[in-house]
Amino acid sequence: QVQLVESGGGLVQAGGSLRLSCAASGRIFSSYAMGWFRQAPGKEREFVGTISRSGGITYYADSVKGRFTISRDNAKNTVTLQMNSLKPEDTAVYYCAATRTVNSRSQNDYDYWGQGTQVTVSS
Repeated sequence: QVQLVESGGGLVQAGGSLRLSCAASGRIFSSYAMGWFRQAPGKEREFVGTISRSGGITYYADSVKGRFTISRDNAKNTVTLQMNSLKPEDTAVYYCAATRTVNSRSQNDYDYWGQGTQVTVSS
């Protein structure tokens, strides 16, 4: 069982930055690849990015590539989403999730989810 808690959301102007964190419980955090997803109002939840168990491999959605960076600290059981050059279309609830499937972009592969944190980007 893995419990995930996101933090760091808020309101930011376009062009600004935010750093989201996801804290995981349990001693087997390093056994899971981690992903970030987001859901904008009236839209389906979509993939943002994923990081491998060791942190050595990351994949991103085209919409955030070059602006967002995922990192993890297995000693602290945390995964971070650094978001730069934010755009109004990045406004969404952001979720972290855990999976045993490497490099998955499909939310169906993710077994554990956080409660989400709101990110609002004003124009």
